[in-house]
Amino acid sequence: MEKARPLWANPLQFVFACISYAVGLGNVWRFPYLCQMYGGGSFLVPYIIMLIVEGMPLLYLELAVGQRMRQGSIGAWRTISPYLGGVGLASMVVSFFLSTYYNIINAWAFWYLFHSFQDPLPWSVCPLNDNHTGYDQECEKASSTQYFWYRKTLNISPSIQDSGRVQWEPALCLILAWLVVYLCILRGTESTGKVVYFTALLPYCVLIIYLVRGLTLHGATNGLAYMFTPKLEQLANPKAWINAATQIFFSLGLGFGSLIAFASYNEPSNNCQKHAIIVSLINSSTSVFASIVTFSIYGFKATFNYESCLNKVILLLTNSFDLEDGFLTASNLEQVKSYLESTFPGKYSEVLPQMKNCSLQSELATAVQGTGLSFIVYTEAIKNMEVSQLWSALYFFMLLMLGIGSMLGNTAAILTPLTDNKVISSHLPKEAISGLVCFVNCVIGLVFTMEAGNYWFDIFNEYAATLSLLLIVLVETIAVCYVYGLRRFESDLKAMTGRALNWYWKAMWAGVSPLLIISLFVFYLSDYILTGTLQYQAWDASQGQLVTKDYPPYALAIIGLLVASSIMCIPLVALGTFIMRCLKRGDTPPVA
Repeated sequence: MEKARPLWANPLQFVFACISYAVGLGNVWRFPYLCQMYGGGSFLVPYIIMLIVEGMPLLYLELAVGQRMRQGSIGAWRTISPYLGGVGLASMVVSFFLSTYYNIINAWAFWYLFHSFQDPLPWSVCPLNDNHTGYDQECEKASSTQYFWYRKTLNISPSIQDSGRVQWEPALCLILAWLVVYLCILRGTESTGKVVYFTALLPYCVLIIYLVRGLTLHGATNGLAYMFTPKLEQLANPKAWINAATQIFFSLGLGFGSLIAFASYNEPSNNCQKHAIIVSLINSSTSVFASIVTFSIYGFKATFNYESCLNKVILLLTNSFDLEDGFLTASNLEQVKSYLESTFPGKYSEVLPQMKNCSLQSELATAVQGTGLSFIVYTEAIKNMEVSQLWSALYFFMLLMLGIGSMLGNTAAILTPLTDNKVISSHLPKEAISGLVCFVNCVIGLVFTMEAGNYWFDIFNEYAATLSLLLIVLVETIAVCYVYGLRRFESDLKAMTGRALNWYWKAMWAGVSPLLIISLFVFYLSDYILTGTLQYQAWDASQGQLVTKDYPPYALAIIGLLVASSIMCIPLVALGTFIMRCLKRGDTPPVA
């Protein structure tokens, strides 16, 4: 007798699982960057429009497919059409790639969390050199936070060709991160359903605490004014709209198969339309909320750096021109500089090369995303706060909760199709399948703990999913609307939930969303082609900064394999199914 499919204990568990999966690191470290780059408050206009025409409809589509077919991604799309099993397989491959490299972020968060209990924080000051006669040269040329990230955490090599050895400390943190994930997914929805309450709610508690602290920091208003001041000219910038659409698409986790997997454990009568709207709105609201927190911290950091710069200029001029202490202030600095330049032109020209150009606006305009924001910019701000150990521990604990929550969805996209497979599940218990998936991912993930690991992380982060996911979701919408049939799917939803599908969802699924995905796909494809030789940012220890280098041929080959290995699943499985069907009928495939 076939076992009954496991179910969520209640609809709230499902919603929390979706929120925990969708609300991730991208909300904290990419959305604020996009606001900074594309017009502050005005970026919300394309973002909200893309949420309405792309985010909510596609999220509802995936939840509805999962709930209707009651299977993981492979089984769900094979039920829609035997030729579409490759869509689910492609989703599974992309989720496997994502899980492999995503958990290294949790490993880094563990590493920083463990170091947050030291006084002073280890990234707050540069270490002494070997002779104890001064500070380490690399650290002096960069900064203490950059040095701790690139040298102490990554021990980064000068190029991707210099692979180096596995760093045992990050490797142990990676093993710990995978152990935590394994314990969370051990019993499927039974264990995941309990964990998501924490991974979904705790980040909000930390963000609220950080918001209160951030708003009380000196200079926080400068950051918030920079964020909310709209630059309306950016609305005419096509890249602002493209990045808004991309952010919505990837932030909701579309195409990975995780949402289909989560929805497959719902009761058939569950109101997935309502849940799609709730999850979409909470995800986008969190991005805006996290941006307010981030920009208050940005404002504090920028103001601190700006005032430090002014104080250095004031000290330099006071000492060089024997001015009275306290005479030169930030308010009269420009006036006194003009006077000194006109009165003592020779001496002023000697001092001028040593003077930095202090600008609050340029400090606020320094845009950073990804690991650079979390592990360099945030730590730079945290080290200057009072009780910095507390704020550091809270921040990296929040990153861990966000990261682990997303990993629950990533692993569900891999495990659900495997446990749905009768051959696999009849030979291995659920716990063993989960353990094997975690073990294989962990072993491959050790590549990212090598000295060149961060360069490989960037390759996976940049190329493993972008084009693949766009194509996967495009095929999904076409499959539902034109292969399975929109009217047929509409009647299935009505029979399931008792609610008719309104015109908005049908218009988005059948026309607007697919056209938008095609536009994004064409843009990214042309962007890769026009870029020419692909390049990466390598750390130059002698200069204490990042330099641009070309990828070697073997790295380009791996980038090609990453993209092709998932995309090619769709046509290859369809071709294989066609051949098998022809052979079963005793026919031969027609020759073109």
